Amino acid sequence: MRLQPFRFLTLFLVVALLVAACGAPPTQPPPAQEPAAEGAAEAPAAEAEAPAAEAEPTPIVAQAGEGDTQLIYWNGLTGSDGVTMVQMVEAFTQEHPEVSVRVEMMPWGTYFDKLLTSLVSGNPPDLFLLHEFEIPQFASQGVLRETSDFYDGYGGPIPEDDIVEKTLASLEYQGNRYGVPLDIHGWGFWYNKDLFEAAGLDPDVCPTDGVELLDFARKLTVDANGNTAESPNFDPENVAQWGVHVSWFKPTILSTLWQFGGDWTDRQGKATLNSEAGIQAVQFWYDLIYKEHVAPQPAGFDAWQSFAGGQLAMTPEGSWFLNFVNENGVNWGVCPFPKIGNEQVTWTSSHVIYTPKTLPDEKLEAAKQLIAYLSDSGLFWATSGQPPARKSQLEALTLEEYPSAKVLGESFLSFGRYDYAHECIQEVIDSAYMPELDAIFNNVKSVEQGLDDANSRIQDILDRCGP
Repeated sequence: MRLQPFRFLTLFLVVALLVAACGAPPTQPPPAQEPAAEGAAEAPAAEAEAPAAEAEPTPIVAQAGEGDTQLIYWNGLTGSDGVTMVQMVEAFTQEHPEVSVRVEMMPWGTYFDKLLTSLVSGNPPDLFLLHEFEIPQFASQGVLRETSDFYDGYGGPIPEDDIVEKTLASLEYQGNRYGVPLDIHGWGFWYNKDLFEAAGLDPDVCPTDGVELLDFARKLTVDANGNTAESPNFDPENVAQWGVHVSWFKPTILSTLWQFGGDWTDRQGKATLNSEAGIQAVQFWYDLIYKEHVAPQPAGFDAWQSFAGGQLAMTPEGSWFLNFVNENGVNWGVCPFPKIGNEQVTWTSSHVIYTPKTLPDEKLEAAKQLIAYLSDSGLFWATSGQPPARKSQLEALTLEEYPSAKVLGESFLSFGRYDYAHECIQEVIDSAYMPELDAIFNNVKSVEQGLDDANSRIQDILDRCGP
């Protein structure tokens, strides 16, 4: 299989995605907003001006091929990994000239709502990309097509035995299998080798546990006068270079929480985020900000641009970070997420390609061919940093050609953990624990109060949606 994308379309898409990325890096959650003071009074409703409605972001569109059978493919890959995806689709249409594909990419926050609306209204795309943990949320509404027939055990093109076992298991819901996994991505630990060398650290060695992480961060946090956080003259109010950053709360805290033996639910209907394990996990990262002064307060801090500009030395970040650091010329290193708790665990997820239950029969074969082609192209997808979901492709990764995918892929296989897939998972994340973690890490609430409030929110959701 040769991937030879159309150069003009790819160049156009690169420009479009760079324009889209002028704000926060698009594969990262948006930067935290400045927190409101706890208990601040709201303006009376009669005096408040109605906020202007935000315009819905325009999807980034790429048309590949001119075949009579057209497939509409939606995804949330608005970062540079979207360029890689479109290159794969272009290559498919070169081998299958009878098929054309319209790829529409939009920010994940917009994408989820728009996709669900299209599925419920009966006007969905022909295939779309989500994650494994969202299967119950969508399948419970009867909008996903069961896809066992995409696998060779049922006459399909996907070799079932070549899919990573825990990834394949994550696609099961109430006795049915949904979707085809593209990768097994997740959370790692990235660092700037040049800043390591400047601090007298070995650029090929990164922290493996919480003690080493703090030690490295102290050496790498530097104030405007050149004093590190180890110095008695260090000025925490005037930091020029930060040692580390909490980064995206969800995978950082879930990874650390699981390491301490906790979870956000006991999976029997009880919320458990405010357990001792939860307190230990959140307190570790909180102390890096407010006790050790080696990490910035998240509100208003742009971690990706700070890392690219040499003002941030280390950061937990996803496997998708690769294209960004390469495009910005960072002399980077990457390693597994450190073992901060008692057990080495890291958050893992998968991009999964689905088809709607209403997919017309005349498009089914073309959709199978495209999805199989994307699955077969896992090594090309790995050039964007995402380890493939196929075992044979993972085994073919080399440090020379795929350094980050190799290192992180091995960690995801060894100790990666998928989150609990719940029918109301997006509400649990967006409305329950993420706002409270934001309040904690921006020092609006104490660790204990924030976790108690998050736990109450989760419990309300579990009581309503089920365990």
